Amino acid sequence: MKPLLSALLVFGATAGLAADSSLIERLAPKKVAHAPAAATIVPLSENWRMDGDVPVHALLISLQGLANRDYPRLYLEYPKSWQWEIVRPLETFLEKRHGVKFDRLGLDDADDALGRFAQYAKGVVVWDKSVRSSLIVAFTIAGVEDLVTVTEDQLPLAAKHGLKPIVDLRGRFTGQTDAQIYQWAYDHYFERCSRDYYVVMGGHAGPEMQPGVADFGIRQRAFFSDLSSNPKDPEELALLNKILGRQNIPSVVLGWHSYGKDTEGSHTSLVGRYGLIMEGLHNLPNVSFTSQIPLTPDFKFTNNHHVQPAETRPAEKKVYVAAVATDAMGIGAWTKPGRGQIPYTWQVLMNWAWMNPPALQYFYEDKSPNDYFIGGLSGPGYMYPKAIPAGKWPALTAVGRDLMKRLDLRVLEIMDYSEGNRHLGNTDLPKEVVDRYYAQYPDAIGFINGYGTARTFDLRDGRPLISYDYYLDVQRPVDEAAADLEELIQLNPQRPYFLLLHVRESNTVEKVSQILGSLSEPVEVVPLDVFLKLAASAKTYRTNFEQPTDPVDRNP
Repeated sequence: MKPLLSALLVFGATAGLAADSSLIERLAPKKVAHAPAAATIVPLSENWRMDGDVPVHALLISLQGLANRDYPRLYLEYPKSWQWEIVRPLETFLEKRHGVKFDRLGLDDADDALGRFAQYAKGVVVWDKSVRSSLIVAFTIAGVEDLVTVTEDQLPLAAKHGLKPIVDLRGRFTGQTDAQIYQWAYDHYFERCSRDYYVVMGGHAGPEMQPGVADFGIRQRAFFSDLSSNPKDPEELALLNKILGRQNIPSVVLGWHSYGKDTEGSHTSLVGRYGLIMEGLHNLPNVSFTSQIPLTPDFKFTNNHHVQPAETRPAEKKVYVAAVATDAMGIGAWTKPGRGQIPYTWQVLMNWAWMNPPALQYFYEDKSPNDYFIGGLSGPGYMYPKAIPAGKWPALTAVGRDLMKRLDLRVLEIMDYSEGNRHLGNTDLPKEVVDRYYAQYPDAIGFINGYGTARTFDLRDGRPLISYDYYLDVQRPVDEAAADLEELIQLNPQRPYFLLLHVRESNTVEKVSQILGSLSEPVEVVPLDVFLKLAASAKTYRTNFEQPTDPVDRNP
């Protein structure tokens, strides 16, 4: 690398280290003094089809966003099968720990809910059941105009509660493409939408929609779309670029890419190129409610640290294993059997410190002595470091450092799908990106990298960067996973061998414990902070970074 370019990269990596938490304060919704003494709860059905119960669910979700705009009043109880599985545990936690007394209505009871909360709406926006995207446009209009979303079948119910049609989308988009539909929405409403929040209302596509995060988007007056990041959809991509390019830096992209249009890799890469923060779960529910509730006064975020930052741990000539679950706190294995049996690491969604405080308090207070928390993915929210221009790093990492300090986190997990995934291309990091992490996160005791296996390793000043050596798929049986690890251990005969294991989503701790317990060579399962200190004491791994000749696949 040329000296001048190297100097510029180091300057970019170290700029902004003195930044305070003002960026978070700009993004964070205003908190009430304490959780409400009473609130209404409405259970929702299992049916999320456009021709099923989505109309009534959309009505209730939009009503929730309006009713909760200045105070947490309405909580929706999603079905037990919902991907974000702690809706009910969190409901119980809010009752017992925060003192909320819920008044329960009937299943999908829009009539009673409107009777209580129609006063917070100025009317209704009518979406067209024959044009799926019209509902997504209606969510934008609901937030900007303070309207409840309804279909023509629900107009009599709205009228019963004094709500008249203000915007009618029936027939407006017939025969139009999504690019045309969202261009119309952009032309008419974007100027009045938030520059701190944009919602990609993707995920489930076609006949199903799970707009769990829409209540928060409506509350924040966000612009909604499910525009594609795929170059094969040039008109949609052009509009998406225009929208992202007009958002504040940094600001938040809520939701998830459309399963029917593009990929996780392409969409998250695009968001990163604008220096924005991806908070990726389209069906994350009740954030308009929980985002306003502060932590209880007696609570402080405290992790289960096993070593001090300056402490050293000498490694013995054995196999050390650290198991890490990255998607599993809210949508995987936290409530499943086995938690607490073995040392286990959980990646924390750091933005929840300000966006969903009661949820993080629930996890921190529910942890066992064997549960250890780390930050990720790649920074505040979900981002790909290789996709982020060097000049946009300082603002993002300032937020990341602040959140890690607030949440008592000392390890950061990195993941990058901008040039590949588990199957194609590569997920490694070039040296200049690794340089930035070491410079921008000086208090981290180490870093881990990958999702599937990766080959980036480093050690600087006693702080290792270790990549995953194994990915445990949800469908992989215990005996086959054990055989995989047996082979991997034999292929790495030098001791100590540091085996970093990524556990995918709903794999249970019980399953992981069974796999590790069945290995023929004894292994020591250790907490991740201990694992990193041991790896710092015996560098049996080779320093390696992404090379210019490594394969690249852009995940279109």
